[in-house]
Amino acid sequence: MQNQLAIIIIGFMVILCAGIIQGATSFGFSLLALPILGAFIPLKIIVPMLVIYSLIMNSIILYKIREHVKIKRMSMLIVSAVIATPIGTNILINLNEAFLKIIVGVIVTISALTFYFGYKFKIRNEKMAHIPVGFMSGLLNGSVSLSGPPVILFLANQDVEKQDFRATLTAYFWIINIMTVITFVYKNLIGVEVLKITGYLLPALIIGVLMGIKLGNKINEETFKKLTTVLMIFMGILSIVSGIR
Repeated sequence: MQNQLAIIIIGFMVILCAGIIQGATSFGFSLLALPILGAFIPLKIIVPMLVIYSLIMNSIILYKIREHVKIKRMSMLIVSAVIATPIGTNILINLNEAFLKIIVGVIVTISALTFYFGYKFKIRNEKMAHIPVGFMSGLLNGSVSLSGPPVILFLANQDVEKQDFRATLTAYFWIINIMTVITFVYKNLIGVEVLKITGYLLPALIIGVLMGIKLGNKINEETFKKLTTVLMIFMGILSIVSGIR
């Protein structure tokens, strides 16, 4: 009983902090929450819970910044991710958890460091680039609930303005979350245990997201970009450490 209470308290604090980050930047929730919670809760419980939370908080954020959303720009990104998500779900069911965490951490860290030090890829055909970016995002989404890194790095590489960046990410995540929840229900990955812990920690999510939205509106463009890349590096390293342990 004491162990369960400790898990709920730690989980509450982690979800609160992750919600603040998500509200402020429109990403980072699963990147922060997954490695920490994964240290004492199985991934097959955490991943479905985080997907449910992502759907809830992206609904809140999307409503707040809906005027900046440009759906046409994301069409190929969304289609590619929707195709790849069920494949990622099969990976979650069949592959080793630690191995998945390390792979994700390495991808995130290398990509973020590359961007942090100013190296950018010249992408001539942005629409065609959406296909591999969306597919990789869908694979990570279905397997470890980390759909963000490929899309975040792509948008940052393209120098997308802060509000458009937040709106594009949020709308994208919202659509992918719906698809993922349906897939998880079909694969029987959302059961009583997942719903129970999801309910316990839900207040932390709502409080954190609302706090983060207010904070995000006050962050200037340059600080926002620095915060984005530093968070990516930190979370990538955290994922690697979590996998090795």
